[in-house]
Amino acid sequence: MTASSELDPGTVETVTLDSFTTLVDVHGPTREALAEHVTEPDRVATLWRSRAVDYRMVATFLGAYEPYRSTTRDALEYALAVHGHELPDEAVEEVLGTFEELPVFDDVHGSIERLVDAGYDVAVLSNGEPDLLGSIVERAGIEDLLSAVVSADEIRAYKPAAAIYEHGAERTDTPIDRIAHAATPWYDVYGAMGAGMQGIWVNRRGRPWDTFDGEPSLVVDSLAGLADAFDA
Repeated sequence: MTASSELDPGTVETVTLDSFTTLVDVHGPTREALAEHVTEPDRVATLWRSRAVDYRMVATFLGAYEPYRSTTRDALEYALAVHGHELPDEAVEEVLGTFEELPVFDDVHGSIERLVDAGYDVAVLSNGEPDLLGSIVERAGIEDLLSAVVSADEIRAYKPAAAIYEHGAERTDTPIDRIAHAATPWYDVYGAMGAGMQGIWVNRRGRPWDTFDGEPSLVVDSLAGLADAFDA
């Protein structure tokens, strides 16, 4: 079982942040893109996003890595098929293109700046491919604030496998128990805690916590709330 405890900012040297749904909005844009082509965009978008996560977990478990974009495409095609839709290739490409330009949440730059000014190193630790992450970082204007941008693609293993968090600790040159990882996906928080980090849930959508294996070290509703917790 995952051990959970209250956040202890005094032991933290580095704060790592997930990207999708934490730094950038995925839910609204994917639904809006699908609404141009299907009559039930909420249902298709929900299945698309959840099945993509499933594919990445299974790929990691089986040692059969596929890049982020590939799993995203496969999941979209499955979700469309389940709901009886067959879109032309150009429409599929249009919907997939959403991931290239997801909007950055308003609190990202200011909150990261506050953490850095308070003396914490901040890094991105994500399942996304390096160029996708680079685009997010550029759009957010946080290149000069980050100590590292770490992609699962570097070790070909997705969250919540312990290996990606351990790799993040190596890339940031931080003992893993001196890292606090903040993420919106529940499984990412569990993965971080299981690997030895403090886990912070950024509950941007006001959802209940998945309590099957402990509690996060901290729950906030935004990155501004995260910065507040560190007195940044």
